[in-house]
Order: sequence, then C-alpha cells, then structure tokens
Amino acid sequence: MLQIEQFICLSDNFGVLIHDPASARTATIDASDADCIARMAEAKGWAITDVMVTHHHADHTQGIPALKAKYGCHVTGPKGEADKIPGIDEAVGEGDVFSFGAYDFEIIETPGHTAGHIVYFSPKAGVLFAGDTLFSLGCGRLFERGAAEMWGGLRKLKTLPPETMLYCGHEYTLANARFALSVDPDNEALIARAAEVERLRENGEPTLPVTLAAEFSTNPFLRADDPAIRAHLGMEDASDEAVFGEIRKRKDNF
Repeated sequence: MLQIEQFICLSDNFGVLIHDPASARTATIDASDADCIARMAEAKGWAITDVMVTHHHADHTQGIPALKAKYGCHVTGPKGEADKIPGIDEAVGEGDVFSFGAYDFEIIETPGHTAGHIVYFSPKAGVLFAGDTLFSLGCGRLFERGAAEMWGGLRKLKTLPPETMLYCGHEYTLANARFALSVDPDNEALIARAAEVERLRENGEPTLPVTLAAEFSTNPFLRADDPAIRAHLGMEDASDEAVFGEIRKRKDNF
C-alpha cells in the first residue's frame, strides 16, 4: 500500500511525502522547505527519489535545488511552466501518466491559479494531490487565468471517484469554511463540516485529507451549478462560469 505522510512546512504549507515500499521510491509533493522535508523523510527512514511539482510558485518549488543536491532526485512538473521550475527533469501535461513504482498518477491540467497548474490523481491509491487548485472548502486565487478556465479544471475534478482522498497545498480550511457559510448558509453538510473544522483546528489537528465526496457536498467552488447557492447570490439564470467567478470574487474580498 502507498504510504503517505503529511506535515506542515513554512507557516501553512502542507508537506506530503509518499512512499512505495515495493520500489523503495519516495516522492515529495512540491518542495516548500527542503530542510523540513528532509527531516521528515529521514525520520521515516526514506530517501527522496522524486519531486512531483504542481505549479511554479516559490512556496512550492524553492526547496527543489537543495533536495536535488542532497538526494539526486528526479523532478517532474507541468509542461506549461517548465521554464519556471528549477531542476526539472520531466515535463508532463494533460493525459500523461507519471509512473511511481507500483502506482500510476494521471496528470490533469487545471489552469487558473497559475497558467500551467497540474494535479496528480492515482486511481489505484485513490488519492488526488491538488496543489493550489482545490482546497478543502475552497480553491486557489485566480492569478494567471480567468474564472472560466479555473471552473473548467474544477469540473474535471468533479468527475473523479467520490471516495478519492484529497490532499492540498495549504491548511486554509477554517477560513474557507467561514466564507463558504456566507454563500451557502443553509447547507447542513457544510454546517457540520465547518463545526468539525473548528474543533480540529482548536485541537491543533489537520483538516486534511478529506474525501472528494465531502467536498462535492460542501465546497461552494465545486457547486456553482447548485440551485441553493445560485438563489442566495441572486444568479439563478447566470452561467456556471459567472456564478463561480462571483463566488471567487466574494472570497477575494471576504
């Protein structure tokens, strides 16, 4: 079974290590802080063989040179941002498969937060490493592409199996929950999830991973087509892209 270790790096970045015992390969999902990641790998007795990059932002890539110098690891990242990712060895895009020991990861392009953002989905392991595209109860800011493109990427993720476990780039869930309630106040599943998130954070516990099923029923950024949200926003006749854009705009100003 794929072994997964999640931990906090920097202030609120999630570090994630995955380890395939059969091949002895270990990957870090992005590389925010080389020292933090190396310490966790060494505590587990793992040597990092791979870096799986989701996008070019520094808080996801700045640790790559030091990790590559220490371990000689192989760096895989998005084709659309290959020129912005230090030490990249393999550039991948929509429809490609990244093979990691006994596990294949499907590459899904999700432009929006950055122009070339990708996510990694393993049907066999039942995990999605979403970087800064999808957060629990949230999504990434639209820095390099618009609402229509981001909504298109999120629609792809809505087709994945609901039992898939979601891992994200940051611990933003508490703030996301408070915003989500402002646009979807009568959603009982969201109210329960928000209460759970409050409890977890009060106890210093992480809010991730979480199933996509939970996100499908509570995350407003995945539910621009939901009648209750559209009614609350007074956008019953608007396009899904327009509703999504309005939700994102409101979150930016929340």
